[in-house]
Amino acid sequence: MKNILITGGTGSFGQAFVKFLLNNYKNKLKRIVVFSRDEFKQFHMSLKFPKSKYPQMRYFIGDVRDQNRLERALENIDCVVHAAALKQISTAEYNPIEFIKTNIIGAQNVVEACINKKVKKVVALSTDKAVSPHNLYGSTKLCSDKLFISSNVYSGETLKCSVVRYGNVLKSRGSVIPLFLSLKEKGYFPITDKEMTRFNITLEESVKMVDWSINNSVGGEIVVPKLNSYRIIDIAKAINPKNKIKIIGVKRGEKIHEELINEHDSPYTVDVGKYYLILPDNDKKTLNRFKKKFKFKKISSKFKYTSEQKKYLSVTEIKKLISE
Repeated sequence: MKNILITGGTGSFGQAFVKFLLNNYKNKLKRIVVFSRDEFKQFHMSLKFPKSKYPQMRYFIGDVRDQNRLERALENIDCVVHAAALKQISTAEYNPIEFIKTNIIGAQNVVEACINKKVKKVVALSTDKAVSPHNLYGSTKLCSDKLFISSNVYSGETLKCSVVRYGNVLKSRGSVIPLFLSLKEKGYFPITDKEMTRFNITLEESVKMVDWSINNSVGGEIVVPKLNSYRIIDIAKAINPKNKIKIIGVKRGEKIHEELINEHDSPYTVDVGKYYLILPDNDKKTLNRFKKKFKFKKISSKFKYTSEQKKYLSVTEIKKLISE
């Protein structure tokens, strides 16, 4: 893959992924295209990764809602990493049409544009919220996942699409850690439920996971990492144990525990070591196709992978992660 385009490329993931590509594939890549609608972020990103130092870099203003602009940006692109999405749960509940336009119609536009421009591979970023969705955001991401997975058949297998699905990215914008850090000296932390848990993944781990998927995906699989979990209340204790806990109640659309694989997907799920793969089917033809690439073992038909685990990250471990 010599030419890569990243939709939503000015976000936390996009910037970390560009840095990773330049550090690891600088001499192998001809072009790295950052595609996003935020000109201000693109300007600052171009100062961080200037074309004078990194001649591979390109910056395209555009929106995944606009298929024509996508096709122009995809000229001679080999691989697309689709990170563009609207993500705030509460915002989605009050602006459903906007989330549908970006997360579902935008995904369809990416698929259509990639087929039209003969792109070879797409890796789309997903979320644990897409599993048994309990809110509109998760529902739109589930639809997006289905569009990318089904596109492997729709395209006549000329385009290979896979999905990477993971939990909360540590310290990412909008996540609980930056919120609690901002409230460190306020005397209290608002917590929806004392039992609430979440999966944890670092930005570096998410970047390496996408890189793994680009290099290893067969097409049609959902890649799920094996992650630790934490209790939200332990995040509060790690940041300032002297602060009081204010229980504010579960918000509309929130779950107490998140899922990465539900029981319905377990018959299609295999273990490849560091990751689980949810396959598009479990028939003999599909299994043989993946056996050519991976050594894997099937998992129990009753398997369910949730953030409610026997062991959680300790307060000490969380402190270390935050300090890093």
